[in-house]
Amino acid sequence: NGRLAMMAIIGMFFQDGLTGSAWGDWALYTASPLRAFENELGVQAPLGFWDPAGFCKSGDVEDFNQRRAAEIKHGRVAMYATMGYIVPEYYKFPGFCSPSLNLKFADIPNGIQALYKVPLEGWLQWV
Repeated sequence: NGRLAMMAIIGMFFQDGLTGSAWGDWALYTASPLRAFENELGVQAPLGFWDPAGFCKSGDVEDFNQRRAAEIKHGRVAMYATMGYIVPEYYKFPGFCSPSLNLKFADIPNGIQALYKVPLEGWLQWV
């Protein structure tokens, strides 16, 4: 709850800077070039077009489309990374990772600890 409250107060400061009131109405802030993207796919109430870092404040449509495509690609990579972190909890390859060290895939822990268990030669094969 504390973290949620911290995010809420940051949002209130941001809104206060835009509208002049922490409880201000976004509809009163009509001078924003962000209004150019209010009807885009994915814009939802109550936030509307949300760009807290101001990447699209220029209102350039080509820039917006490029950033949207990058966001989709990065989101897909993040989903694959999440699956790559979850799957080893339930499935391990059969056999040996390093027969000379008698190291089985099942003996390698998940996450960061795998960095210390897999021999350096094993990591160098990937490079």
